[in-house]
Amino acid sequence: MNKVYNKDCIKHMRTIEPSSIDLILTSPPYDSLRDYKKFNFQFEKMCEEMFRILKEGGVCVWVVGDQTIKGNESGTSFKQALYFKEVGFNLFDTMIYAKKPRGAVGNNKTYWQTFEYMFVFSKGSPNTINLIKDRKNKESRKGDRGTKRLTDGSLKKIKRAGYEEYGRRTNIWEYDVGKGHSSSDDIAFEHPAIFPEKLAYDHIFSWTNEGDIVYDPMCGSGTTLVMAESLNRHWIGCDVSKEYCQLARKRIKNFRNTPKQKELL
Repeated sequence: MNKVYNKDCIKHMRTIEPSSIDLILTSPPYDSLRDYKKFNFQFEKMCEEMFRILKEGGVCVWVVGDQTIKGNESGTSFKQALYFKEVGFNLFDTMIYAKKPRGAVGNNKTYWQTFEYMFVFSKGSPNTINLIKDRKNKESRKGDRGTKRLTDGSLKKIKRAGYEEYGRRTNIWEYDVGKGHSSSDDIAFEHPAIFPEKLAYDHIFSWTNEGDIVYDPMCGSGTTLVMAESLNRHWIGCDVSKEYCQLARKRIKNFRNTPKQKELL
């Protein structure tokens, strides 16, 4: 527990007890969009192992995108989502990780693609759902009474629920990305493809409670692990790259020893 393992993720998961993990949060290498030290992974076996180790009611968040080659998107993310369902997962939500545009990228033949998918799978119905309420409503209103028109045209008196200043956010989450945005820790950028700390923080908050176990089978620079620790969750990290494991351990140590890091969350 609270340890980074330098192992192939499938071999490592086979050492984990069945139905013991509350949340799996990871972003695997997809469609050769980044150089991950020439490592690859066996998706089907990985998916089956994730299902085995996840608790009933546990959640798996799979952050992925698709490569476009000569105007043709691979569709890999959707193929993987269908296999998750085939294995037995419930597709609880298809969320979007939107990246705030910075500068000019891509070609001039397509719309600027600035998002990845965040597939939220669950083993049965999720045990924990802590909805984040940070979307500002136009106004707040106390509950009152009103009317509702029925199918026969008549009006029925009803009690209308009120709403507060802030409501639950949508399933499109937008984040600033890049140096100075994705992480406040510069050493994180020694990894070629980190996702924002806040993204990991928000998912861990949403699907777990204090004391739960969070697992990242491809932990890379350790973003998931650092955010799990910041929220008082137990965590387990694994990566096949020795270099990335050392990087993750360094980030965790840095987080524990730097009060300012905690204040920025």
